Amino acid sequence: MTNSTANKEHILMKKTAMTLTAIFLIFIGWIILYFLVNHPLLCPSPWAVFQALIGIFSQRESLIIILMTLFRLLLALLASTILGVGLGYVASKKKNLERLLHPVITILRTIPVISILVIMMILLGLHLTPYLITFLMIFPLVYQATIDSVHAIDSAYLDIYHLDDDRWISGFRHCYFPLIRGRLTTAFLQSAGLGIKVLAMAEYFTQTPNSIGMALNQARVNLEYDRVFAWTLCLIFLAVLLEGLVRHHQKKIGTD
Repeated sequence: MTNSTANKEHILMKKTAMTLTAIFLIFIGWIILYFLVNHPLLCPSPWAVFQALIGIFSQRESLIIILMTLFRLLLALLASTILGVGLGYVASKKKNLERLLHPVITILRTIPVISILVIMMILLGLHLTPYLITFLMIFPLVYQATIDSVHAIDSAYLDIYHLDDDRWISGFRHCYFPLIRGRLTTAFLQSAGLGIKVLAMAEYFTQTPNSIGMALNQARVNLEYDRVFAWTLCLIFLAVLLEGLVRHHQKKIGTD
C-alpha cells in the first residue's frame, strides 16, 4: 500500500468519524431538547419521528408524493439545463448577448426566493409556480457554469478543431460538449440539491397536490409534528443523496 493510498484512507476514515460524531451530537441535543420542552406537540421524541418516517416509506401514497416531487424537480432541471447550456454556449461566443443577459442572471441569483415565489403566485397562479420558481433558481447556475466551462477550455484544443470545422452546432457537439461535460454534470447535480429545497418550499406555499410541501402543511395543520419532522428528514435525505452524487462525480472526474 502506497503512502498516498494510506493517506486517502486515513482522511476518509477521519471524515467518516467526524460525520458520525456530528450526527450523534445532533441526536443527543434532540433528546435533551425533548426532555427540556416536555411537550410532544412542540418537540416530538426521536422515537415518534422514527415511527412516522417508517410510516411514510411504508405507505403507497407517501411514495407517490415523493416520486411526484422528484418528477417536478426533474422537469425543472431538464428545462433549465437545456436553456442554460444553449444560451450559455451562444453567450460565450457572442459577447453582446452575454452583456445583455448579465443583469438578468445577476438579479435571478441575488433576489430572495420568497420574493420571486410571491410574484409568480400573483402573476401565473399556483399550478405553474413550483416549476417556474425551481427553474428560475437553477437556470442561472447552469448558464454561468456553461460560460465558465467554455472559457476555461484550453485554446490549443479549439485551434486544432477550428482548422477542420468552424460550425457552431458541430463544434458544440464534437468539441465543446465533450470538454465541458464533466463540469456541466457537476453543476446539474449541485442544482438538483438546491432545486429540491426550493421546490418543496414552493409546493408548501402553493399547496401542490401530491407533493412533499403539501404533506408538510397537512401535518402542520393536523398538529402531527412527528410527521413534520419525518418529512423534513426525508428532504434532508434527498438533499444529502444528491450531494453524495456530486462528490462521487467530482472524484470520478479527478481520477479520469
